[in-house]
Amino acid sequence: MKLHIQRLGKGFPLVILHGLYGSGDNWLGIAKSLSGICEVFLVDQRNHGKSPHSDEHSYQSLSNDLLEIFDDNDLDKAVVLGHSMGGKAAMWFAAQHSSRILRLIVADISPRSYNDNLSESSHITFHTKIIRAMLSVDFSTAKGLRDIDHQLEDQLPDKYLRQFLLKNIEKDSDSSFYWRLNLRALLQNLGNLSSGLESFLDQGKIFTRFPVQFLRGDHSGYIKEDDIIMIRKMYPNAQITSIKNAGHWLHAEQPEAVISLIKRGLIE
Repeated sequence: MKLHIQRLGKGFPLVILHGLYGSGDNWLGIAKSLSGICEVFLVDQRNHGKSPHSDEHSYQSLSNDLLEIFDDNDLDKAVVLGHSMGGKAAMWFAAQHSSRILRLIVADISPRSYNDNLSESSHITFHTKIIRAMLSVDFSTAKGLRDIDHQLEDQLPDKYLRQFLLKNIEKDSDSSFYWRLNLRALLQNLGNLSSGLESFLDQGKIFTRFPVQFLRGDHSGYIKEDDIIMIRKMYPNAQITSIKNAGHWLHAEQPEAVISLIKRGLIE
């Protein structure tokens, strides 16, 4: 699948993969800060941003998309940075194509499965609620983003989350609003997106071939202390750094800290 890509800067290649409901634009500020030392490839992953839609959305398909980017852009090796869903896709790609990785940077996601339960706080339940809320929006009555935000408010009280989701609103040729995300495909594939990399655990030696860096928000629950045991099994030499006063969207909440840590790893 030919994905939408923005390219900035010159130097060794750095490919950035955003998370669920995101786009390459979410990382534009950080990409600009890094463009002085490398060429940044900002990717809109399938079913997101300006990239094509597909009924298929699994980490295998995201890994295949990334391989196509490498091959189409003559990237023999590159640094790959992924956040959340993008981090899982980056880990999956690194497991299958370790010879193409210069450095792996994973932002606030563990390699474990998030399919552990179906409680109110589970990964699948949480994202099902978000997507169903977005699908319930009646665009015919909306005159602007404030009206759409108001429709989401009862189901999604987190204002920061709603502001993030509203970045996915577009207008068609008739000036009617729509979600540029392929919400129905994402909803149908939440089980895939919650899966882990347990099948790659016996490949631990492969992941010593390149440096691995994990960044986690100290207010986020996506990388728990128990997850570090699995991370150490898969990536024995991984650097794991907690970013103070940051949640899951650490790149938006503490961009300077994220930039500093990434730069430190890239030039070491």
